[in-house]
Amino acid sequence: MADTHHVLLVSFTDPARCRSAFAEAVSLPGLRQAAILERSAEGLLDVPDNHVRGAGVPTVGGGLVGGLVGLLGGPIGVLLGSAAGATLANAAENRQLLEDGAGLIVLSSRVEDGMSMLVVDLHESSQQPADELARRHDGTLQRLSAKEFAAQVEAAERAAQDTEKA
Repeated sequence: MADTHHVLLVSFTDPARCRSAFAEAVSLPGLRQAAILERSAEGLLDVPDNHVRGAGVPTVGGGLVGGLVGLLGGPIGVLLGSAAGATLANAAENRQLLEDGAGLIVLSSRVEDGMSMLVVDLHESSQQPADELARRHDGTLQRLSAKEFAAQVEAAERAAQDTEKA
């Protein structure tokens, strides 16, 4: 099977099983990120845990590259280059985190009262590891194409903007 980018939604009736599945999901091959969505019996939504592989790496890398470029300007150039590189890379990383948060908002409507959902964004070369994870923890697995999911999020964002303008 070719490497495919999916968003996996694993629904649980027991929050403890969802948290156990999350602990295993962070080591799935090809994982980009994972999060737990929980809705209380009263309907309150919570995101008690999330993991983003490589979080902070772009910011550190940007600071290092900026510092190296800044070597041309001496000690002050290194300081300013590092700060500028880290700031630019951090802004890009924060933009991605905001987009990911929008995806969780879209998915929140799929979590019923008293239920939990594990959301996993990954590149799969085989569906077996994720299928086994869901089976072991008695979760119901739904696989979405990352492109289709991104289109759903963009449509929801446009609808929200249109409502805001009205």
